Amino acid sequence: MPEQNDDRINAMEERMAHLIRTVDELSDIVAKQANEIDRLTRRMAMMAERMEAPDEGGAVFTDQRPPHW
Repeated sequence: MPEQNDDRINAMEERMAHLIRTVDELSDIVAKQANEIDRLTRRMAMMAERMEAPDEGGAVFTDQRPPHW
């Protein structure tokens, strides 16, 4: 009986170690994604500012008709 309990405890410890590693890996992935989202949010804000003032060197849209049309 004690051997069976030791086997169960070892199996649970092994599963726990795998779960801890998985949680750590997922935490790293979430942190990287948060950084990427922050970077993309800043870039979108910069692009939105440029689009609001196209006469001041902002974005030029090729799908828009020129003013003389």
